[in-house]
This record gives sequence, structure tokens and C-alpha cells, in this order.
Amino acid sequence: MRVWTNMWAFFSRRLRMWLILAVGAPVVGFLLGKIGDLVESRRGPNVVSRTLHTGRRWLQKRSTGPLASRTAADPAGVRDAGTPAR
Repeated sequence: MRVWTNMWAFFSRRLRMWLILAVGAPVVGFLLGKIGDLVESRRGPNVVSRTLHTGRRWLQKRSTGPLASRTAADPAGVRDAGTPAR
């Protein structure tokens, strides 16, 4: 554990922020969703479960990196088969 904390000090501020956003935010969002599902299954929809689900959605919108949720491609985008390539 001590080695990890010493290594963390040598990372640049920008790299540390990217690691927090790329790894930490999706994990926290996942956990918020699971806890919200658990609360909702035991007590039904309530303020706590709705708040946890709102937090999960908020973090999913702002997550970047390898653990972020993927969005569907635009069906009328550049890779549409009906659009000629230029």
C-alpha cells in the first residue's frame, strides 16, 4: 500500500484527475445503481432509491474512459449505408 501512495505522488495532476474520472466515476455510478436497486427491491420506489438512481445517471453522463457507458451511434451518421462516402 505504501508503494502505491508514493507512486500516486509522482503522477501529474492531470493524470490523477483522468484516473479518478475514468475509473472512479463509473465504479461509483455502478455502486449507486446497485444500492438503489437493492433499496427499491426492499422498500419499493422511494426518495432514497430515486436519488441513488439520479446520481447514477448523472455520473454516467459525465464518465469518460474505458469504464464509461457507451452511447448508441447516430443512425443517420457518416457510417449510414445509404450515405455515399466522399
